[in-house]
Amino acid sequence: MDALPDNAIEQITDNRLPHYEPYGWHHWPEHPWLAYQFRRGLGETQEGGGTVSEVFQAASRMIPGDLESWHVEWKRIGDRNWDRGLKAEADGHIRTAMNCFLRAADYYRQAEFHLEPTDPRRLPTFEAMEACSTKFIGYLNPPGEVVDIPYEDGKPICAYFVRAPFPGDRLPVLICMGGLDSIKDEMWFMQAHGCLQRGISVLMIDGPGQGGTLRRHGVVNRVDTEVAIGKCIDWLETRSDVDPKRIAVCGSSLGGYYAARAGCYEHRLAAAISHGAIWDVHEMWGDKGEDFGLAMHIKWVFGKPTMKEAMEKAKAFTLNGHLDHMKCPYLILHGGYDVLTVTGATKAYEYAKSKGVNVTFRVVDPDETGAEHCQHDNPTIGQELLADWLADVFGIDQRALLKTGWNPLV
Repeated sequence: MDALPDNAIEQITDNRLPHYEPYGWHHWPEHPWLAYQFRRGLGETQEGGGTVSEVFQAASRMIPGDLESWHVEWKRIGDRNWDRGLKAEADGHIRTAMNCFLRAADYYRQAEFHLEPTDPRRLPTFEAMEACSTKFIGYLNPPGEVVDIPYEDGKPICAYFVRAPFPGDRLPVLICMGGLDSIKDEMWFMQAHGCLQRGISVLMIDGPGQGGTLRRHGVVNRVDTEVAIGKCIDWLETRSDVDPKRIAVCGSSLGGYYAARAGCYEHRLAAAISHGAIWDVHEMWGDKGEDFGLAMHIKWVFGKPTMKEAMEKAKAFTLNGHLDHMKCPYLILHGGYDVLTVTGATKAYEYAKSKGVNVTFRVVDPDETGAEHCQHDNPTIGQELLADWLADVFGIDQRALLKTGWNPLV
């Protein structure tokens, strides 16, 4: 099967009915950007981020292509699960409450996604998502923690820390981060859950230009992501339950650039993962205008009023000349039918390999599913691949681990 051209996410398929593509379920072919986001929400149901019936129920009530109905219907099922979770919690039905809170968190993420940055509903919807996440991780055993990582004066990096539910004085940790639009709360469905199952604690962060760090504190992204990741490592090194020699970073989507860049210059990292590789941001999006489907997010995240100015800043966001400095093991995990770009991942791999980097390149084939961008059509396989690779790098014996008292709440 031939690979898709780059930025195929903008293409309208000949088949205008809901149907299955090599990158997953394509619900609204005439509105490919919304179909992509719906595919993302549908896939995350299998990691606890919803139920299949609720997601399709919400879609059935939406006006195709209408962003207001997108917000209303996702929020409707988010509110339903939040209310049901509170009732279950009051009745002492904690497992049910946790399930509801986790579903509501992902529904609110979707409800917030297409609101303009200045929309007065955006921050409250985002904070409704955070309230759900806080409830959920608070009932884990051991309980997760809501933390602020010192970064700039009065402007911390917003994060959640969850210790893996296995014995041991000092456990390895993965710093989990998203990219242009994914945030700390979505990391459970994309990276964190699989690592916790394998004895790896997680620090899920909103770095510069992401999540609460952007929304509450106005901190936009920066090219030298090793600075923010270094602050996270500083904080982790203060904890008595963290192995400072086994700290890794993983970034999804645009975070694939962030994680790789950090791995090039923050040499306390024991491993780096690009969950969706980005070779050069300007090369990928430099010719995009104000009508590009991600333009709103790009301008917001880059802190620029126009796409032209954002793409001028983006010229520095390249791995060319930087991957030469990568010293730790490096994984590129990429969908073989990624609707955004496949060529960038190949360039990153070939360049890293030519520079002697210990790089692994895993392309997920359509026949195994998970071929979409960041495995959004099947996030479980994405988590399995990245978490198993990292467990091997960290020297974790999973057979032995599971005999030490695996916690079923994870």
